[in-house]
Amino acid sequence: MTQSPDAGGAARLPPYLRHAFGDFTPSPAPAEPAEETLRPFVLTSGRVSSGDREISLETQVTSNYDDAGTAHYATAGLPSELRAIITLCNVPMSVAEISARLRLHLGVTRILVGDLRAAGHLEIHHQDVIENHSPDVILRVIRGLRAIT
Repeated sequence: MTQSPDAGGAARLPPYLRHAFGDFTPSPAPAEPAEETLRPFVLTSGRVSSGDREISLETQVTSNYDDAGTAHYATAGLPSELRAIITLCNVPMSVAEISARLRLHLGVTRILVGDLRAAGHLEIHHQDVIENHSPDVILRVIRGLRAIT
């Protein structure tokens, strides 16, 4: 004696027969294509650290091109991520902000910025860091922080 699928019998059927009665549960979505997971590896040529030690996450980066389209001719053969970095850097931008806006890993962004700098597409700018702060300045900062908390 067989049970009809509408009487709850479909739940007792083997999974490979359930689709015949309309109780088919789709399989999970396939994983991301391999190209998406390999893309950062391909962009950096397998490198995991930048050769340019001057580039850190707070380093300000600017493009060597203007908004008039000069960059289109010079960057025609570059991958889209590299062109996007050059376009973003028409205004000064930190490496961390580039990474966030393009949704790239910070390490990958540092390597790509270093490559673009070496190729002459980007310039980096360091802010002057004052290493010796006077005690008066430090005490004023502490007082200011206490005032706002």
